[in-house]
Amino acid sequence: MSIEKQSEVFIDRIKWTDGNETLGFSLLEVMVAVAIIAIALSAVFGSQSQSVSLANEVKFNTTAPLLAQTWIAEMELEKAEDLASDSGDFGEDYPYYTWESTVRDVHFDSPENVSDHLRQIDLEVSFNKAKALEYRVRLFRFVAKK
Repeated sequence: MSIEKQSEVFIDRIKWTDGNETLGFSLLEVMVAVAIIAIALSAVFGSQSQSVSLANEVKFNTTAPLLAQTWIAEMELEKAEDLASDSGDFGEDYPYYTWESTVRDVHFDSPENVSDHLRQIDLEVSFNKAKALEYRVRLFRFVAKK
């Protein structure tokens, strides 16, 4: 094949024609390719969304027990007589985390006088005002009677 013929074929391919026949893609082929890409991208975005959701849940499942432990340590420093139900937040470091504690007397039939010395404390650490994620812990505190 001569150089002139090769350059003519090359120019014809650039123009996407080969004589009477078009070498480009038809509209149907392009639409099928776009549909396949759209399906693949929707699967990828769905997977990404699920990954972000799971990452937030894992972060909460790590942070909430540590915050609860901090609250319990602070509560242990208080006098047992001052225990009362309360609620609040964890400050600027954890802006979306809130806590709520409920203090109750414990009642046992036996052994005698045990109920006089125990308080049940239920602590709930939650994320967001909608309480989308919650962590609960129950503990008992000994209260010495004079």
